[in-house]
Amino acid sequence: MINKAASLSVLPEGCLSDVLSLTSPRDACSSASISKGFKSAADSDAVWERFLPPDYREVIDRSVSPVVFGSKKQLYLSLSDAHILLDRGNLSFQLDKESGKKCYILGAKELSITWQHDTQYWEWGHIPESRFPEVSILRQVCWLSIHGKIAAVMLSKNSTYVAYLVFRTTDDSWGLNVPAKTRVSFGGIEVETENVYLRRPHRVQENYVFPHRRKDGWMEMTLGEFEYNEGDDGDVQMAFEEVEHLNWKNGLIVEGIELRPKELAMDL
Repeated sequence: MINKAASLSVLPEGCLSDVLSLTSPRDACSSASISKGFKSAADSDAVWERFLPPDYREVIDRSVSPVVFGSKKQLYLSLSDAHILLDRGNLSFQLDKESGKKCYILGAKELSITWQHDTQYWEWGHIPESRFPEVSILRQVCWLSIHGKIAAVMLSKNSTYVAYLVFRTTDDSWGLNVPAKTRVSFGGIEVETENVYLRRPHRVQENYVFPHRRKDGWMEMTLGEFEYNEGDDGDVQMAFEEVEHLNWKNGLIVEGIELRPKELAMDL
């Protein structure tokens, strides 16, 4: 492998750039240590332009804060190291560092939550742990219905995505240990999951579904997955609902709904 890399290093930088652009961001970074020629090619805009999504200019134009970068590699690393806020701060965007695929979080203000603008049932508030200016905090409801949608063209093509409800619960929350349903629909295919619990009930059965705690301290509940392939069109519809037991519920903090490629680790 080393001998092959050494023989390739005699190629013009343009040829090396073409070769590296067919690899991955990780491979491009690793190849920079082979030789000066490889480093120059591996750091070139020509290579990292290929790793960035085709619509990256449109994305950064929608950023709430200016995205400053000196090279396409710096831009790629900046977009993969941290989320940036788009569209008045209600949408979060990030690239997966390994694949360059796009990840989004629809903030609570981008969601349709039944009675979310009635202060008798929900309130808007800021908590330091959230990436968004405001989250939706449940005061009391018996009908819990959270819906989100995103245009499929915003996602990375030829990818399987998973949608997650991102939330927390307060220490004194109640009424959240009843079975709910989740649903994701796209392209005429609908996936529904039953026996989904935000908090564990006293009695647990094998088919019950529970949330997962992330490294950032938030909880996430899988809503479902779908495939987005080149040529597909329309909106991806996502939902979390508890509208059958109708018991009163309190203490749910909704940050948003996240969409990320299935191959990404759950342990975020």
